[in-house]
Amino acid sequence: MKANVQARLDRRSQVALERLVRCLGWSPSRVVREGVRLLAACYGSHSRKRVIGQGRFASGLPDLGSNKKHLRGFGR
Repeated sequence: MKANVQARLDRRSQVALERLVRCLGWSPSRVVREGVRLLAACYGSHSRKRVIGQGRFASGLPDLGSNKKHLRGFGR
């Protein structure tokens, strides 16, 4: 990914950027970098949702969920 990014800001975003630069004493680049870092922290990693309890119980039967013999009568 390129290290340089160009962005077109609407007037409201431009005013907010200018205000942050003035208040924080940072460069516009630093404000944008910190904004990206904060958004990344809020959304975290995109890991798949885990099924609660999956792989935590030992039945002693390695093919419990796939062998039709073990599934006979299940759910009735």
